[in-house]
Amino acid sequence: MSSDDVVRLAIFLLVFIAMAGWESLVPLRRLTAGKRARWTSNLLLGLTNQLFLRLLSPILLVGFSAVVQARDWGLFNQVEVPAALAVVGSVVILDLVIYLQHRLFHAVPVLWRLHKVHHTDIDFDVTTAVRFHPLEICLSLSIKMVIVVLLGAPPLAVTMFEILLSSLALFNHSNVQLPTTLGTALRWCLVTPDMHRVHHSIRPQEHNRNFGFNLSCWDRLLGSYCAEPQAGHREMLLGLPDQRDKKHLGLTALRVLPFYSATASKESKP
Repeated sequence: MSSDDVVRLAIFLLVFIAMAGWESLVPLRRLTAGKRARWTSNLLLGLTNQLFLRLLSPILLVGFSAVVQARDWGLFNQVEVPAALAVVGSVVILDLVIYLQHRLFHAVPVLWRLHKVHHTDIDFDVTTAVRFHPLEICLSLSIKMVIVVLLGAPPLAVTMFEILLSSLALFNHSNVQLPTTLGTALRWCLVTPDMHRVHHSIRPQEHNRNFGFNLSCWDRLLGSYCAEPQAGHREMLLGLPDQRDKKHLGLTALRVLPFYSATASKESKP
């Protein structure tokens, strides 16, 4: 394990522990499913994803960006710009790409069948942030690798982006409520838990909104912003209408869900 991996893992664990502790002490919503079963499935799925990626690609994204830089591939390696601009520009563009990727996974039926694994969670807490099908994680990595090549994104930018993406995903999936003034102020820049919770609503007109993970501006600029859920944050139903049975929410069921689901849910269409 490289020093970069150690730093990223340490930050992930610190943020996870902080958010898990916060939502345990002062939860916004009462959980509807057993916490032990959900956490086991969600965390094991997250661990599976990391092992799967390690088997497929020992270099992964940060190492790949170093190769790109060494070979002078991409925009920022061909055009002279300040190093700080290359780093900030790469982080912002990567975040926009993740936003667009997220919309694509909702709009294309075959991709939705993978992404719906994330949306079948009938609760919403810090472990929801790692509840993704391994094939979606691999596709996301491939998309980011293409963008890194096109941009010539510096390794520092890729490291910063990956840390921000994982940390803010843990933050904005957590079952907490920020003080109103702080939450309103943060929402102008970052995706907050209240903002992202709307995206996990059972109502199609709400779960096809608020696609951002890091910066909140993309939803505002591209017409996908929804300020509040119709039923309110404490009373809104989460998950998908056709996946409410708890027996379908275990680890094995989540892994095979995209393959036994014959067609994408009609509710998923924007």
